[in-house]
Amino acid sequence: MLSSSTLALSCLLIVSPNVFAAPSLVPAAGQSIPLVRRAQPERTVAEWETWAKNEREVLTAKYGGNMEKRSTGTNLLTNQNADSSYFGTVAIGTPPVSFNVILDTGSSDLWVADQACTTGCSKIQLYDDLSSSTFHNLSEPFNIQYGSGAAEGTLGQDIVQMAGFSVPNQVFAAVTQVTSGLLEPPVSGLLGLGWQSIASSKATPFWQTLASSGAWSDPVMAFQLTRFMNGSNVNTEEPGGSFTMGFVNSSLYTGSIDYQAIPTVPSYWILPMASLTVQGSSISIPSGSSSYSAIDTGTTLIGGPSSVIQSIFAQIPGSQPGTGNWQGYYTYPCTTAVNVAISFGGPSWPISPADFQLTKISSSQCVGAFFELNTGGTAPNWIVGDTFLKNVYSVFRYNPAAVGFAALSNTAIAMNGVNAAPPSATIGSVSASATAGTGGGSNSASHRWGVPWAPLVGGISIAVGAAWM
Repeated sequence: MLSSSTLALSCLLIVSPNVFAAPSLVPAAGQSIPLVRRAQPERTVAEWETWAKNEREVLTAKYGGNMEKRSTGTNLLTNQNADSSYFGTVAIGTPPVSFNVILDTGSSDLWVADQACTTGCSKIQLYDDLSSSTFHNLSEPFNIQYGSGAAEGTLGQDIVQMAGFSVPNQVFAAVTQVTSGLLEPPVSGLLGLGWQSIASSKATPFWQTLASSGAWSDPVMAFQLTRFMNGSNVNTEEPGGSFTMGFVNSSLYTGSIDYQAIPTVPSYWILPMASLTVQGSSISIPSGSSSYSAIDTGTTLIGGPSSVIQSIFAQIPGSQPGTGNWQGYYTYPCTTAVNVAISFGGPSWPISPADFQLTKISSSQCVGAFFELNTGGTAPNWIVGDTFLKNVYSVFRYNPAAVGFAALSNTAIAMNGVNAAPPSATIGSVSASATAGTGGGSNSASHRWGVPWAPLVGGISIAVGAAWM
């Protein structure tokens, strides 16, 4: 049974298939999956305060886990609730059924709501194991704890497809109980894109099976995320960009991709933060392991050590520490365009002032997207989410393990704020498959994901446009 204690909510970015996922954006050798973004509902200052408090608490809890041929594939994303989350689509079973799922580099499990789900699963697509001829029940319990809630169910195996790739025996969880508000329609679950070492199920993640088996033409997966948070007349779902596997889409970035090696045994996608500037002034940051940053598509904002966050806002005249639900956040004059840039050892990557501004809480005061986060233990001190990732083309490389960034192309930038139909989930043909390794076992993990209306700070989901699978 789910815990009755109140669990902090977190933010998600939901991505769905989008009209921008036209063939022109995808190299002839591969397929693309569009991302869709959902419009942000009107929120009162009190709602923003609650969201901010939950985001901070949730992130703290989270960080407190046989190839046929080589190929490439693209999944178009959906941008949900004005950059709150991005979701994509996977297909499970025989015959295959599409499910919208959060694409999260900060966790490593795949789970979807089951037809037997009794709580927290209304108005979404449900998995029916009796309708799949290829489902195998592993009869092992699954329990994952998020900062904002929990999900429980049973582990099983079935065919999972995405972007033209297939794993015939992928371990995943069919969830029967979900904390109320953890899933926001039309999202049915989550696809973790972190490493196996942090998987609650202990199973090899879908992406890692494909990359390790050589199913991908190149051992990389990449994201391009759209920005709508500063737009007008934003719909609940908008085109969210794209997620590619096996290649990088050269039409979405310019110049070279700067790769930085992961300094630890792969778990989260971790990079050391080398430098940070605000309004042109350098901010002193700790070195060594104290500079480690998790690059997390499932988190909306950027959390870091209190001392450094204080130094950032000290460079912004008129800024003040937040109180109450805004504790850990800072306000600053909305008329100030704040320019922040971060380097992870290579180029210094600027963050748009539009992304630095989380929300406006009065006629003159805004809240910044950087907040104080005390992760504790061995977790990285920094969690770098979509506030940063919307400003770069990001690449996650399997071997040698590294994260790369490149400047966005004019083609990618032109997608920001352009209202269009989100991608539609359809089942595509499989061009390559790989067999997963053994999985199952003890499963308990923490995660920051789970705000009902997917606030901007901590959660991103990606909706895959299966039409490009």
